[in-house]
Amino acid sequence: MPSLGTTVSSPTGQPFLVTWPRAALEPLASRAAADTVSPMTEDTGAAEEAAVGEVPHDAVVDLLGALSYAQLSGFEALAADAAMTPHLRAKVAFARMGVEMFHRCERVGVRLRELGADHEVAMTPFVASVDAFHERTKPSDWLEGVVKAYVGDGIVRDFYSEMAIHLDSANEAFVAEMLGNAGGADAIVQEVRAAIDGDARLSGRLALWARRIMGEAIHSTQSVAVERDSLTALLVGGEPGSDLNEVGRMFARISQAHTVRMEALGLSA
Repeated sequence: MPSLGTTVSSPTGQPFLVTWPRAALEPLASRAAADTVSPMTEDTGAAEEAAVGEVPHDAVVDLLGALSYAQLSGFEALAADAAMTPHLRAKVAFARMGVEMFHRCERVGVRLRELGADHEVAMTPFVASVDAFHERTKPSDWLEGVVKAYVGDGIVRDFYSEMAIHLDSANEAFVAEMLGNAGGADAIVQEVRAAIDGDARLSGRLALWARRIMGEAIHSTQSVAVERDSLTALLVGGEPGSDLNEVGRMFARISQAHTVRMEALGLSA
């Protein structure tokens, strides 16, 4: 079956292809286009032209619900990982990043209520997929926790920023502004660089761990996107002539951003 994909690193460092079956995506893109764009007529041309490109309300609520639970679960994971840290500097870094995640969750809740949606109801469909990611990526020590926080949060922010491009301008701006703050990322970079300085074995172990986080995070974002038809349609644009290959290009951009983050940590991508 023809599919779309992009190559990311496996836990062993070997490349593997993340694929999206065209057969699954094409009907959803067509359905979204049909829902948001109506045929033009002489009598209603102006009104229909204004409706072109309108994003379905369900898609906005689903995306914000998924984003909110990703932040809430990230906060919980950071709180648990902080208990493993050996010194206060690392605990502060975890705490700063966790607080930022919780504030994002709260801000999305306010936004959802403004849209007439219930915060808890909007998050519920995505609990299983996001929790599965954290279950599969439990760190064995504080450094793995630090790397997971930095890499995982970066991928989540990149993914939802990419998805938000397809929203209306107001909600796109809301997501972009909210995700622009990386929280305690700079402190985490310093922690990792200090720990691996002169220790090639530790550097290699953490690099492999970061690649695993990358692969699992991509899988998790896939799971979230296909959880609801509205998100899958949003992913491919949901407009006439949507370029399905953009899905692959989107994940390629996320992968490239991950490489930049790995370089900042002093780890091999």
